[in-house]
Amino acid sequence: MLDEAFRKAARDRAGHPALVYLGERYSFRDLEELVEGLARGLERLGVEAGERVVLYMPHCPQWVVTWLALRRRGAVAVPISPQYGPRDVGYVVRDAGASVLFCADTLFGYAAQVQQEVGLRCMVVTGIGDLLPWWKRAVARALDRLPAGRVRLSEFVFPFREVLAGSSRPARRGESPGSAKGPEGLCELLYTGGTLGPPKGVPISEPALLESMRIQRETSLGAVPLGSDVVIQGAALYHILGQAQGLGAILAGETLVLLPRMNWDAFLDHIGRYRVTTLFGTPTLYRTILEHPRLDEYDLRSLRYCFSAGDTLPLELARRWKARFGREIHQGYGATEACGAISMTPAGQPFPDGTVGRVVRGREVRIVDPETLRPCAPGEPGELLVSGPHLPTAYWNKPEETRRAFVWYEGRVWYRTGDILRMDADGWLYFVDRSADLIKKRGYRVAPARVESVLQEHPAVIGACVVGVPDAEGGERIKAFVVLKEDLRGVSAYELLRWCRERLAPYEVPDSLEFRDMLPKSKVGKLLRRELREEERRKWAQAVKRR
Repeated sequence: MLDEAFRKAARDRAGHPALVYLGERYSFRDLEELVEGLARGLERLGVEAGERVVLYMPHCPQWVVTWLALRRRGAVAVPISPQYGPRDVGYVVRDAGASVLFCADTLFGYAAQVQQEVGLRCMVVTGIGDLLPWWKRAVARALDRLPAGRVRLSEFVFPFREVLAGSSRPARRGESPGSAKGPEGLCELLYTGGTLGPPKGVPISEPALLESMRIQRETSLGAVPLGSDVVIQGAALYHILGQAQGLGAILAGETLVLLPRMNWDAFLDHIGRYRVTTLFGTPTLYRTILEHPRLDEYDLRSLRYCFSAGDTLPLELARRWKARFGREIHQGYGATEACGAISMTPAGQPFPDGTVGRVVRGREVRIVDPETLRPCAPGEPGELLVSGPHLPTAYWNKPEETRRAFVWYEGRVWYRTGDILRMDADGWLYFVDRSADLIKKRGYRVAPARVESVLQEHPAVIGACVVGVPDAEGGERIKAFVVLKEDLRGVSAYELLRWCRERLAPYEVPDSLEFRDMLPKSKVGKLLRRELREEERRKWAQAVKRR
């Protein structure tokens, strides 16, 4: 399905730019040749249908080429954040049963450590400029503009360009975490945070992802006609939002603009330089642009469609954006477990303030009492359940988490979002509150239990509680409350935060830390995060009143 959609786009739009990266344009013809070359290289490496392959790279053409080539081989992509350290990468490799890993040369040290610990069958390593013309690579290296890491080639490690050219030797097969095949129709595993423990793999099927991409594009047709869109990658390609918009643009035969990292001046320059028509990201992206000190130096008049998801869009931010650029920010609400959008505000149609849209095609929702699952009265807030013909019905190898998050209701499986929403008489959904424990920080979902677990691994810590507290810029910040052992009271907050930085992704590290003599617990010893969260919200409300 996905490969057929790409082949059609490559056929119909052969000379049209598919990717723009570091000033280089790659046509659909170019991209098709690269994908076919890498698919042959994957075959030579012995990558089989159903085999799980980790993508551990920043944004670059190789990321897109690899993802598309894996679909051509029928292998399963497992995209992860390039911010992950060896601990997180190792966890995902083991949990997904992955046997092959593609990584950037700057991340090779971490990947090599994982290979030694987990026993990956092989790794493919790329530099972020590998697909640039030779003269650009030479100039960039001479000027020290392309970061590069030290790579040790071996019988397990192959250069990307060698695999692409088909000149790599076959990789040795044998026992590996990825020996077993995945379920038929599995396209990729996307890892998402949860309320308990480490990230969970969400199995995404080809029909579900293709439908999500098409829904996303249909919603913007009122602003940008089909075939004319130029999309700038405003959210990570390892997130469902980044895939629905970014990869979706390529499968629709349109243009995707990639930057290797988020440099705001470069980002704004690219919008004007390449006449970008679609901008998407979390509310933080829009706030950062509005508050950029050199915003007046950049031309953003080409923008036709602006979309926000991943967190609640503050009304004042939406109004500031419209006043500044004359464009609405269209909001959406979704989840990885729903393979993207659940509701959206269609372009070209009026919508009420504060809504997260109407339920999109292919999704059904119910608003229920979170305790009893009984339907709420019309207009009353409750937990939102979502179901659809192609949506995931379980987590990967996580039966306990599956039982908590997926329920049999009205004769089929529904995903419990844990979020509280309400629906008005006209079908518009409004976000009321998020699940009790999950923290949403800059579009990321952070599991408090995961951060608490890391803190409690420190020899001086006897107890920890992590909650989300209001952020003046929208969304939440992470605050940790820590109880130290009696005989180790000299440990500083700085030391504990450094401990976290060494073991967590950057967005999971607490923004602040407070020491306590004890933590609130129920009669049965259950940690009461709610009490600390409410305490912090009261402090926030009082501080706002005093301003």
